[in-house]
Amino acid sequence: MDEKTFVTDIEELLEVDAGSLTASIELASLEQWDSLAFVSFLAMADSKYNTKVAPTGLRQCKTIGDLMKLVGQ
Repeated sequence: MDEKTFVTDIEELLEVDAGSLTASIELASLEQWDSLAFVSFLAMADSKYNTKVAPTGLRQCKTIGDLMKLVGQ
């Protein structure tokens, strides 16, 4: 999985400006990372990346890079 593409997908999911996020950004620092984004990420992982993500695993993610690793497992 390409990091740039994944980060772009997260930008679209969170409805932020293109190029505004990087893999090292902390999820807690993003106002848009809320319960709706959490559920939307689970759906995106399933539909776009064909990966079932456990909510418990998602809760442990601290950065966008952690999300990418979770989907890549």
